[in-house]
Amino acid sequence: MNQRLEVGVVSAGCIACMLALGGCSSYGWGSSERDASESASTAVSEPPAEEAAPGDDRTATEAVADAEGAAQPVEEAPAAAPGSEVLQPNAPRSYTVKRGDTLWDIASTFLRDPWYWPEVWYINPQVENPHLIYPGDVLALAFGGDGRPQIRLQSGGPARLNPRLRTSPLDGPIATIPYSTIASFLSRPSVLSAEEIRRAPHVVAMRDDHIIAGAGHEIYVRNLDAPANARFSVIHVGRPLRDPDDGDLIGYEGEYTGTALVARPGNPAKATLTDSARETRRGDRLLAVDTEVPLNFIPRAPRNPVDGRIISVQDGYEVIGPYQVVVINRGKRHGIDAGHVLAVDQAGEIVRDQWQGMGASSRVLANRVQLPDERAGTLLIFKSFDRLAYGLVVGAAHPMAVADRVRNP
Repeated sequence: MNQRLEVGVVSAGCIACMLALGGCSSYGWGSSERDASESASTAVSEPPAEEAAPGDDRTATEAVADAEGAAQPVEEAPAAAPGSEVLQPNAPRSYTVKRGDTLWDIASTFLRDPWYWPEVWYINPQVENPHLIYPGDVLALAFGGDGRPQIRLQSGGPARLNPRLRTSPLDGPIATIPYSTIASFLSRPSVLSAEEIRRAPHVVAMRDDHIIAGAGHEIYVRNLDAPANARFSVIHVGRPLRDPDDGDLIGYEGEYTGTALVARPGNPAKATLTDSARETRRGDRLLAVDTEVPLNFIPRAPRNPVDGRIISVQDGYEVIGPYQVVVINRGKRHGIDAGHVLAVDQAGEIVRDQWQGMGASSRVLANRVQLPDERAGTLLIFKSFDRLAYGLVVGAAHPMAVADRVRNP
């Protein structure tokens, strides 16, 4: 009887001891070497999300946001996904827009053919103007349910953010192509019709008997009905532009010479040249300053078939290369508008076939042979008129020249 009681007491003591140890383990009031090693192992294999990698200069908030975004990786495209052939082989998974970027450059980073941008740009209905892209925006490459590539404006994840102060200069949306290259063609008259030339006020004389005038000089203008301090562009009438297809006169080149500010109304009125790009002469026309500067158009291929020619190049260069402005004999009448992308084909030369027959002994002078046109570059239209348009050469694999053909890309 006593032995059984002792055993019972010992058993009860062991059970109580086990419960106590279990309670300590459950509520964290005690630890053992095994617990410490397990905790250390867990800490090594699963680092906390708030901890940044060594050398990472991100804030903790940015690290959490990046970690949450990385928890949902972008789905890989199938091997034979429809439309995936439009991507560059080294297209990045994401890209942060920087100051100075253009839409054409960004599209070239992702796509083989930048004018395919409207087909892959994902329109986010939550964004006020989804077509505008600003410096600092993050563009992410993804694939839709059908496997087609999409480029989206990446938004922040569900991370909890703490407010902090950040200062940066104000930036507008990025332009499609470099503004500095085409500014004068957008804000100043560049093509004049015969009727515009006839109706426009013109410079009749310069003060102090100057033959030419520049910035700071005073000029007299006839038929200028404008109040004091009105601003006008002074345009020199350049060479005529004719359509090579039918020989029709479709306009005159307008060369910007300076800006005139009306000092005294009248007929003739007196104006002062506030800036000068080249000399102003008698007979130069004054036209109102065009303040509409569309820079945020979307590059795209024209819907209608296009078959035209380059009829002029800025400053009369014989060889045309990247970022030069050219005039083509196609315009709004032919469905051409700002943003349309055209391919430029080098016009094939006409050569003589001096070797005709089976052997060298049968050398005879044969008829001339027209060589085929060859692809030379890419043209982006930025300003369109009725029968002609201005375009910027955004890509050049070979030199181009006046009379080269422009076609659908």
